[in-house]
Amino acid sequence: MQWMTEARRHIALREIPGAANNPVIMGWADRLGARVLGIKYDQDATPWCGLFAAWCVHQAGLRPPGISIRAKAWADWGDDVGTVATRPPLGSVAVFGRDGGGHVGFVESVNRDGSLNILGGNQGDAVNVRRFPRARLIALRWPKGVARGPVAPWAADAVAATTGEA
Repeated sequence: MQWMTEARRHIALREIPGAANNPVIMGWADRLGARVLGIKYDQDATPWCGLFAAWCVHQAGLRPPGISIRAKAWADWGDDVGTVATRPPLGSVAVFGRDGGGHVGFVESVNRDGSLNILGGNQGDAVNVRRFPRARLIALRWPKGVARGPVAPWAADAVAATTGEA
């Protein structure tokens, strides 16, 4: 899955603390523009998980949802995978609820307790893989017209639980 290849290329990319902005993150926003993102995006202090997802699927030749900057906009994108799948397809778009909004990322692996390891942006102000509980899961989606890939593998090691995503 090309979107997963693109996402993995950016692991460890971080926001720049303070008033400065990471030029890579801002470059994604500039290249996608308000037409794709749904709003003008002008600082990486604004939640950017949707921006990261939009960039990755765009690089794979796919069209992100309207207002793709908003995590919950991804809950209706593509085809429904179903949230009860024990092991959803690797690379599925996972949408989560949180206080004040949502979060979006890609399924990397599944833990034995059923939680999902998500490769996403703006997870602790960085691109990384973090563990998310199924209780927060709103939707699992797959790109329309794209053959489903293999199921997500079982996680070999526990990854850190999610903190500070926005």
